[in-house]
Amino acid sequence: MGRLGVDDAVTTEVREDEAPAARRLPQVPGFAGRTGPGARRAEPSPKAAGKALRRQVPRSSHAGFEVSADRPDAVRAVAEGNRGRLAELIPLRVGRMAANPFAFLRGSAALMAHDLVHTPLTGIGAQICGDSHAGNFGLYGDARGGLVIDLNDFDETVHGPWEWDVKRLAASLVLAGRVAGADEDTCRKAAHDAAGAYRRTMRLLAKLSVLDAWNAIADEALVSHTDAQDLVGTLERVAEKARHNTSGRFAAKSTVVAADGGRRFVDARPVLRGIPDAEAEAVAASLAGYLETLSPDRLPLLGRYAVHDVAFRVVGTGSVGTRSYVVLLLDHRGEPLVLQVKEARPSALLPYLPAVGFEVGAVEHEGRRVVFGQKRMQVVSDMLLGWTTVDGRPYQVRQFRNRKGSVDPAALAVDQLDDYARMTGSLLARAHAHSADPRWIAGYCGKGDVLDEAVASFAVTYADRTEADHEELVRAVKEGRVAAETGV
Repeated sequence: MGRLGVDDAVTTEVREDEAPAARRLPQVPGFAGRTGPGARRAEPSPKAAGKALRRQVPRSSHAGFEVSADRPDAVRAVAEGNRGRLAELIPLRVGRMAANPFAFLRGSAALMAHDLVHTPLTGIGAQICGDSHAGNFGLYGDARGGLVIDLNDFDETVHGPWEWDVKRLAASLVLAGRVAGADEDTCRKAAHDAAGAYRRTMRLLAKLSVLDAWNAIADEALVSHTDAQDLVGTLERVAEKARHNTSGRFAAKSTVVAADGGRRFVDARPVLRGIPDAEAEAVAASLAGYLETLSPDRLPLLGRYAVHDVAFRVVGTGSVGTRSYVVLLLDHRGEPLVLQVKEARPSALLPYLPAVGFEVGAVEHEGRRVVFGQKRMQVVSDMLLGWTTVDGRPYQVRQFRNRKGSVDPAALAVDQLDDYARMTGSLLARAHAHSADPRWIAGYCGKGDVLDEAVASFAVTYADRTEADHEELVRAVKEGRVAAETGV
């Protein structure tokens, strides 16, 4: 007997006068009110509500950007961003930001948040990355050994305006394109295409059932969905490199055999250095608290590893100067697993949210904020993602070198920039749709490219402003007013 399919299912037709009365069940906290064909339509649909917002906030208005009177200059903004960071690493951070305008943008999320306060907003909130520049997308490994592509940095994540992520992505693409040598039309088109891919993907998700939308656009379909065929070769090369970017490879390069037969990290300054015993012991001891943040089914896995060493390791541009450690774990065969214990500072966007009507509640733990924000936005997250506290400071914990790979948007061939823009725009929409109803945002964005054009105009204007900020920082470095360590 053949398998019963959907088309073969037995159905029973019921006349309208024989239909049973609707069952009225109590509303359950955490669930929506009754929806579907039998629901009463007391309010407009989310799509209609989103469309109605266009009257209050025209989509074309997103093109606007003007420098506010209270905007800090670039040097002061960088100095404010350095507060609380390790003093000896601040010149390294400044040097990385001074490398080019795209690098400056990467390190100035707070300055852009200050600027975005004065731009139009719909009031629709989502879990946003907060630092969704074009370099914050990439590949990483899942629990089964496969590779996933998604947003991959969430230090600034908060509940906030979806537009802020879209505009930061668009502006970063213009800057990356300029650094790569692309002409102005190509750079603007990349910003336009990123916004367009975001809009079209959100419209697609809005048409699907909730469960289908949640799991939509598998990575293997991403290239065709975003018409990014020119990027295939680059993605394949990045994927091949990512497969070898593992704890084992890092440990082989960064550790030596110790006297007891274990392994110890070796200095590779300024990026990797040993730390005093007391500091290493504090980090190692904090892993007990980290284990309490994991799902219990992960504990037998980590229970088969022993902690062998801890070192300090400098992180990326936006986080340089924060405290970050790598912890070497070895199993019974001496095979390594490396964890990163990274300081979690308050989101750089936090001071600017109340000004645009987004409430800022008490944060229980900054590491927890980062972890929960990441899990709300990614389709698949690191299975060892957690948080802890070291000497009173909050940290996030994750696998280090978990087959990570990334595309440098500032090094892309000119004909690949718009493909990359469409791919990242689509990924951003998918991430936002996990916390915001895609029907609402899709209703606002609409079918035409009015929003795409506006975002592209904003991106070009803001890229010009960022280039001026970068020039100001470079001038301060040359004049000796700001210390910088370059080339690292």
